[in-house]
Amino acid sequence: MLDIGYALSNRFPDPPQTDYRRADIHALRHDLFSGDVYLADTETDRELSTAWGWVPVLDFAWALCDIAEQLDRDPLGSRAAKPQRAELDFTESTDRMLFERRFGWVEIGSDWTPAEEPPLSFSHAELRREARDFLHDLLADLTDLHDDLAENPAIWTLQARFPRLP
Repeated sequence: MLDIGYALSNRFPDPPQTDYRRADIHALRHDLFSGDVYLADTETDRELSTAWGWVPVLDFAWALCDIAEQLDRDPLGSRAAKPQRAELDFTESTDRMLFERRFGWVEIGSDWTPAEEPPLSFSHAELRREARDFLHDLLADLTDLHDDLAENPAIWTLQARFPRLP
């Protein structure tokens, strides 16, 4: 089972004067909510995580939802034998998370893990569902911390674009 999580950084706090109600998409995706993220396979007890403290957590959640959709562009869907690839790059470094979908399964690896370590593997449906759940749970946590964030139109658009799945 896929578990996606995060921890906000104490080393890189948001500027105290931030107006979350009016923060633009660039600020939301790149300048605010720094921390670390992980994807874990709870059945094999394996994890792919960052330990840098500066990863824009909301951007990660947003990008993960985008990637789940990008990996589903082949009209054959889960019957497609041709690999579909995507990557999530971390803007402050050259490190990337690598995604490859074949049939209904997605393998997730990274540049910073040893080459002999096998990638994590999940069904595409599980990745899509868990990515959206992570996004909505993260937004709930962030709006608990910053009430004004719930009034930001960019957040409304993001929630509408990636609704929770049943």
